[in-house]
Amino acid sequence: MTREERIRAAIAGRETDRVPVAAWMHLSEHDQDPISLAEAEVELTEKYDFDYIKMMPFGLYSTQDFGNQVKIYCDPYKEPIVQKFAIDGPAGYDSIRAISALQGTYGKQVEFARELAKRRIEGTPIIQTIFSPFSTLKKLAGDRLLTDMKEYPRSVHHALAAITATTLDFVGYNIDAGVDGFFFATQNAVKTMMTEEEFNEFGVFYDLAVINSYAKKTWFNPIHMHGEDVYFEKLKDYPVNCLNWHDRHTWPSLKEARRLTDKCLMAGIRSAPYFVNGVLQYDDIILDGTPAEIAEHVKDAISQVDGKGLILAPGCVVNPKASAENLMALRKATEL
Repeated sequence: MTREERIRAAIAGRETDRVPVAAWMHLSEHDQDPISLAEAEVELTEKYDFDYIKMMPFGLYSTQDFGNQVKIYCDPYKEPIVQKFAIDGPAGYDSIRAISALQGTYGKQVEFARELAKRRIEGTPIIQTIFSPFSTLKKLAGDRLLTDMKEYPRSVHHALAAITATTLDFVGYNIDAGVDGFFFATQNAVKTMMTEEEFNEFGVFYDLAVINSYAKKTWFNPIHMHGEDVYFEKLKDYPVNCLNWHDRHTWPSLKEARRLTDKCLMAGIRSAPYFVNGVLQYDDIILDGTPAEIAEHVKDAISQVDGKGLILAPGCVVNPKASAENLMALRKATEL
């Protein structure tokens, strides 16, 4: 099977010649230049014979054009960080306006999509990473958003609407650029962060506005549910066709998820970044496991769902310090 055939079969729940697989990581030494990043993504994919490319624009790309001041290191082991939030008070939400996604930092990611579409090996699916409007707003305001949405809901909705409009613009340009779908990342759909009522009000409406804009236009559309204790039962019913979450760290497991949905499960590999005293850490079998342990890990994931409707993937980004030996072990384990 070709890479695309393998992915399409997994999404449809059909037999595959082997379980499709890929891993992704931040490429911080490349992600400020669209051409360099496209070349690095293709090189990574071909080196390990992965089945698709989950595009890796830097995690703050959706915030710079709205006013975030971002410190950029261009260091493989240091991701960009927020130096100053664009929103530092209630009036900041009202100042957010919809912008063109063909200019500025957004525009660079559109160019990245164009360059990657030209450079990928034929038959390799590519999916652009987009963030839920609430996730972007949280990166623009920080933790104050969780209080402000209670005290200044009108202003928060204003900002969410502007971000949604910009994201829709970005989606359209990426479709024109040739992506096969979108990796929709929601980073705040967590029960300990928002009540279900708050998530319905500030999350679901805007999420669906974005996803519905491409759901029938592209064919490979995962959702990433970041964090522990997420609203899985609600998110699984979004109009997406693959579910990605931290299945090795939080409910449900792959086996439990299969009882809840027939959608393709895009998970199985233990990998989760977290912060300790402001320092990024990883719980990541691709970083700290042995090739033999990775092989057993993959075998376990496949057995949980009998290898059907599964795309092997990490729960989140893999540590960029992961060895070539372990990344190759991940790919080879699908053939054991």
